[in-house]
Amino acid sequence: MTGAIVLAADDPATLARFYGALLAVTPQPGLGPSHWRVPWPSGGWLELYAPSSRRPQPRQPGRLSLCLQRSSAEGDDDADAAALLDDWIAASLELGATLLEPARREPFGAEAWLLDPEGNRFLLLLRG
Repeated sequence: MTGAIVLAADDPATLARFYGALLAVTPQPGLGPSHWRVPWPSGGWLELYAPSSRRPQPRQPGRLSLCLQRSSAEGDDDADAAALLDDWIAASLELGATLLEPARREPFGAEAWLLDPEGNRFLLLLRG
């Protein structure tokens, strides 16, 4: 048995390249021309597909989102962690993301909420 996260996309190839770049992995073509797969670092896949015109998937804000996580290095102080998260945010913005909420420190680490190029919410989390 394997696991996957499925995300409908207007342009699956472009969104696969976006998430592939953020995760530092190579996206792979899927089962057809409108399907792409991005290996999830801890196992499984992010499956991106263009929905059928007979069964459209409307965009919706919802409470479900992707969470991309990194761990800060042992011995990093808050300034080092903030700089690492700021760099990750900047790389996301260069790839076409939009900052939804500025970075903030939480008891479990530092986080920032963004929108991917198609308007899906995702979280960058730097665990402390």
